Amino acid sequence: MSAGGELDGLYVYAVVPADFDAAGLGTGIDGALLELVSAEGVAAVVHRHSSSPYSGDDEEAQRRVLEHGDVVERCWDHRRSVLPMGFNVIVAPGPDETAEERLVAWLADSAHVLSERLAALAGLVELRVEISLDERVAAEQSEDVHALEAELRERPPGVQRLLQRRLTALRERAAERLADRLYPEFRRRLAALSTDLAENVRGHPPAGCVTVLNVAVLAREQDIPRIGAELGDIELEEPAARVTFLGPWPPFSFADVPHSPSVEWTA
Repeated sequence: MSAGGELDGLYVYAVVPADFDAAGLGTGIDGALLELVSAEGVAAVVHRHSSSPYSGDDEEAQRRVLEHGDVVERCWDHRRSVLPMGFNVIVAPGPDETAEERLVAWLADSAHVLSERLAALAGLVELRVEISLDERVAAEQSEDVHALEAELRERPPGVQRLLQRRLTALRERAAERLADRLYPEFRRRLAALSTDLAENVRGHPPAGCVTVLNVAVLAREQDIPRIGAELGDIELEEPAARVTFLGPWPPFSFADVPHSPSVEWTA
C-alpha cells in the first residue's frame, strides 16, 4: 500500500492453462483491460489494479460481481478448463517485489497443484440444485395437523388467529421431519450422477417451504439431461417437492485454489 492509499496491484479473476489464448476476452470490471500472467504451465487472468478493493453501494457492488463472473464464464466458454477466483482477490506489491513478481512466484510454487486441479475439472460444470418441500402439502398426512385444522374451523375468529399460528408451526415441523427422512436418499441419487457435491449453507427455501437439500453439483456436461430427469422423477414421486435446477456454470464452488503467504489475497 502506498502512502496515498493506492495499490499498484493485480486483480485476479481465474487461473487457466498457460497456453490459453487471451485474445478476444474483452474487458473486465469497469472496462479494465485483461491480460495473462504466466509461470510453469499455468496463468492468471488479471487486470492492473491501482485502487483499494472494490466497494460501493449494493447496486454498484452487484454489477462488479457480475462483471467478474462474466470474465470467468468467458474463460470457461473458451477452454472449459478454469479455476475461478472469488471477487476482490488482489495481489499487492511487496516491499521489494512488484505485484507481478509476487503473482509469478505464487503460480510457480503452486503450479503442480493448479495443473492437477485444472485437469481434474476439465469438461466439468457446476449446477445448482435446491429441493424443498411445500409445508402444506408435506403436512397433509399428519393427524395432528388434521385435528388442529378441524378445531380451527369450529372456533371464533379471535381464537382462530391463535390456532393459525400453531397450525403454521405444526406444518413446518411435519415438513422438517419429512425433509430429514428424504435428505439421505435425494443426496445419494444426485451423488450417483455427479463427480462431487458441495452443500450451500447460505441457501434459503421459498416462502412456505423447508429445505431438503441445497447443493452445488459438479458433473459432466453430458450428464446434465440425466440429472434433470432424476429431479423430474423426484418431483413426480414426492408431491410436496419443489425443485430448482440452475446452470451450467464454471466450477466456482470446486476450484480449491491453494493460497500462499507470498501473495496477499484481499477478499
